[in-house]
Amino acid sequence: MYTRENFTDEEISILDRYFTNVDKPVFVLINLPEVVKGALFARYSRSSKSLRRLFLDEFYSNTSNIFDGNIDKKIEFDSTRAEKLYDRVFSEYGDDSVAQLGAAHVACEQSSNVLTKILERGRLSSYLEQSTRYIFYDKKNEVGNYNYYIPEEIRGQKIYQKYINIIDKNFDDYSFIVRKLYDYFSDRYPKTDNDSELIYKSSIRAKACDGARGLLPACTKSNIGIFASGQAYERMILRMNSHHLEEVRNYAKMLLDELRKVIPSFLKRVDLEDRGVVWSNYFKSKRISMEKTAKITNQLPVDVPEVDLIDWDEEAEIKLIISALYPYLSVPEKQIRKIIMELSPGEKNKIIGDYIGDRSNRRHIPGRALETSFYRFDILSDYGSFRDLQRHRMLTIDWQNLTIDHGYRIPEVIYEINEQDRWEKVMIRSVELFSEIQSIYGDYVAQYAVPLGFRFRYIMQMNIREAFHVIELRTSRQGHPDYRRVCQEMHRLIRDKAGHKLIAKAIKYVDYKEYDLERLEAERKSKSR
Repeated sequence: MYTRENFTDEEISILDRYFTNVDKPVFVLINLPEVVKGALFARYSRSSKSLRRLFLDEFYSNTSNIFDGNIDKKIEFDSTRAEKLYDRVFSEYGDDSVAQLGAAHVACEQSSNVLTKILERGRLSSYLEQSTRYIFYDKKNEVGNYNYYIPEEIRGQKIYQKYINIIDKNFDDYSFIVRKLYDYFSDRYPKTDNDSELIYKSSIRAKACDGARGLLPACTKSNIGIFASGQAYERMILRMNSHHLEEVRNYAKMLLDELRKVIPSFLKRVDLEDRGVVWSNYFKSKRISMEKTAKITNQLPVDVPEVDLIDWDEEAEIKLIISALYPYLSVPEKQIRKIIMELSPGEKNKIIGDYIGDRSNRRHIPGRALETSFYRFDILSDYGSFRDLQRHRMLTIDWQNLTIDHGYRIPEVIYEINEQDRWEKVMIRSVELFSEIQSIYGDYVAQYAVPLGFRFRYIMQMNIREAFHVIELRTSRQGHPDYRRVCQEMHRLIRDKAGHKLIAKAIKYVDYKEYDLERLEAERKSKSR
């Protein structure tokens, strides 16, 4: 079916090192620096040659005559040429898409929970963050300290020792409660013969961590893995360079230093005065102006719901029907609309039903017709729930500063183990510390003192397709009870407030049940695999 390209035996020996095959039209590039991959694709778009032929003719170099058929010896290629070609395409032609062709895996460790959300802000990247539900955060580091971040802004200041004393006490109380919860749940849910010790202990640990995580301060250190393109890293660093917090700016510098070791050509603009510096200054000046403008009104409302649907498309179901039919017809959308408006409710329902199809699991989500309409939610949940929901990057999410203004919620299980007074003491100490830091260093630095159990306001706007994914995933039985509650309410609002009953019905894998050991079934499935 496909024309096989002719290569000499020597060329095949070379290509075998850098491509997964030499005789098929689909192949993967391997063992090549990111800049070479990016430059190859950049040149690819302007050449009639195949990629493998292009590589041999214009990139591969064997000037040292080191190739002798021994695969254990290093094969050299001209990365200098690749960098020059990349620079010409990227800088002279202005083709920013070339910066999407090289990528890197980066580990960011010992970052505060404030910083992790800033690192994860970019939409076009992949993130994996250390979880608060699988690890006891009371383990101390090699020098005997709890793992939390101390803001550079307060080092050497009067409040420095007070910050350490209060955060240490809060971690002591977290440790006491999480261990007590572990024992409590172990007694409440005895191990059965059906489950291994590993499955049982993992489920009990997750339950205990879920109950106690609200005590962890936002300065708690975490680890995060990132995979992103050069373009995504450039945008990330430019944003971080303009941030209030010194921790964020320090990480931006470290990111740039390390990424330049592997993809230097993709990040040349970041610190150029007339490029990246101007760009970061734009972000900074815009933020400062908006902060001044926002001070004109900031009166806190009372009696607000945890989740509120504040905007939606009134015609969402009509638009869904039109978009569902569009690829299967050959007439303009306006004509389809005219026909649809004359159909009976039953006929409209059938079209939606046919488009949704027989979904046998939550991963079976219909196509792009679901992207025609949206829902916008204003949410006031605990910060811990936000940390999980913020990772859905295909939606639009924005948030306010972490604060003590909206209060906190004590989980029911804390009353069950009679530790509500200890919980309250952590919150009272944190309020005192927050208020003192805020009065001296401002809102941004004060965030580090706030426990994850304090409520926090953010916006989530998503199209219907993303609503399927978010609501069904985040209400599944293994989810944390707090964000399950948020997403269950989203579904109710779509059905009852927006009145989109057909769409709500199609989101069939939303789970309203309550479970004892949320992680148990997931651990069993993992073990069986």
